[in-house]
Amino acid sequence: MNMPLNTTADISDPIAQARYNLIQQQIRTWNVVDAKVLETLDQVHRENFVPAAYRSLAFVDMEIPLRGNPEVAQQTGQCMLKPLVEARLLQEVNVQPHERVLEIGAGSGYMAALLAHTAAQVVTIEINPELAAMARQNLEQAGIGNVTVMEADGAQANVVEGPFDAIVLSGSVAEVPPQLLAQLRDGGRLVTIAGQEPVMRVHRVLRKGDRFEVSFPWDTNAPRLLNFGEPTGFKF
Repeated sequence: MNMPLNTTADISDPIAQARYNLIQQQIRTWNVVDAKVLETLDQVHRENFVPAAYRSLAFVDMEIPLRGNPEVAQQTGQCMLKPLVEARLLQEVNVQPHERVLEIGAGSGYMAALLAHTAAQVVTIEINPELAAMARQNLEQAGIGNVTVMEADGAQANVVEGPFDAIVLSGSVAEVPPQLLAQLRDGGRLVTIAGQEPVMRVHRVLRKGDRFEVSFPWDTNAPRLLNFGEPTGFKF
């Protein structure tokens, strides 16, 4: 049975209370019921990955700018995804303890930290040097040692050597990138938000040999990742 591991919060600690409220009152009610995911969200402290200027908003369901003013950060994808979206992406990818995982769009390092809580190894790619440095620092301070942060353009083919058991894109793209599908191990999954505003769809792609099975579990919107471009006509 998928039940939360913690049923109470330390009411003397306002941060712990805010984290508890977010997980139990918002995330769980948005169909995030996997006990492993709920435990991860409780153990990996989101506030430690939020820029100091926005730390008071760490447990608010909003996108948080990582650098520059909020409008520019949103347009360039340089922001943390909403915590409800992060939680459901984590549930969709369903990382296992033996797996090697690739993330595109490290940002502050928070999603990589969530993935690393379960995975054997995580490689996260960040195109912006300032954010790559931020992610490394945050992960180091959190004591997370099974994540490698690469400063590179994740939209380019063969930036990192695969294969991977799971790939997560922490931002949206116009369509699922074929070059990333090629990096999936047989039986591997890719999870991304793809499409056009006003409504995008989460794509969960499962590789079975030379075939790819895709499902669309829910709809949402998210800022674009850089350099992936617009539709090319690729079809499954």
